[in-house]
Amino acid sequence: MMIRCLPAIFLVALFLPGHVLHAQDNYEIQVYGADTVEPHSTMVEIHSNFTVQGEKTTINGVRPTYHAVHETIEITQGWTDWFETGFYIFTSARAGDGWDWVGDHIRPRIRVPQKWNWPVGLSLSNEVGYQRHAFSPDTWTWEMRPIIDKKIGPWYLSFNPTIDKSLHGDNVKQGFEFSPNAKVSYDFSKVVSAGLEYYGALGPVGSFDPVAEQQQQFFPSVDLNVSPDWELNFGMGWGVTRSTDHLIIKAIVGRHFNWKKKSP
Repeated sequence: MMIRCLPAIFLVALFLPGHVLHAQDNYEIQVYGADTVEPHSTMVEIHSNFTVQGEKTTINGVRPTYHAVHETIEITQGWTDWFETGFYIFTSARAGDGWDWVGDHIRPRIRVPQKWNWPVGLSLSNEVGYQRHAFSPDTWTWEMRPIIDKKIGPWYLSFNPTIDKSLHGDNVKQGFEFSPNAKVSYDFSKVVSAGLEYYGALGPVGSFDPVAEQQQQFFPSVDLNVSPDWELNFGMGWGVTRSTDHLIIKAIVGRHFNWKKKSP
């Protein structure tokens, strides 16, 4: 269903008017699942991304992404079986620029508890934060991310129809923008899952940017399920429009910590 929707999105966007060109955001490249971190538990993740082929010039004061290394620390605390809070620290390193702090975000998320036995996983995250203007045309942003996922035998499907809003910066007048993400993967074994991730930034809701000014990325990726305590994801992505960084390598390494006291 999700894959069939993508060509329709492209065709609709092709005939809609354009807007301001947006900067590439490659700090946390991940399609979310609907589950949350368990109570009394913490998930610590490192998101590492390297832009092999990207923007080589400064645009509206925003630094180039070509050969930039983006390292993001994500710390997520589980409070209940339906609520968690995540906190991000974004950094960037590039030859000639050194290593810089980019910004911080906070992300509370609620979900439909698993004990309700819904036919699909469903959750909603709201991410608000600051990033320096040298790395983003919008210094304060708000992201609303509904998350729908489903496991069907060895297949896993996830769809994140994300809505973004600039709170302060160059695109504050653009209103709400649509940035859909999707993932399809298959379990080849108990340890190895592989599939395809999609990331898009289509422009303002109801008035998408022309295709050339949208961001469209496809990431073949692999997940390694070596332990319930670890999250390992690796991928290489291709941008298919001129406004997208054309080649990115990404890795996610996460460790789960349980603080609940064990009974003797």
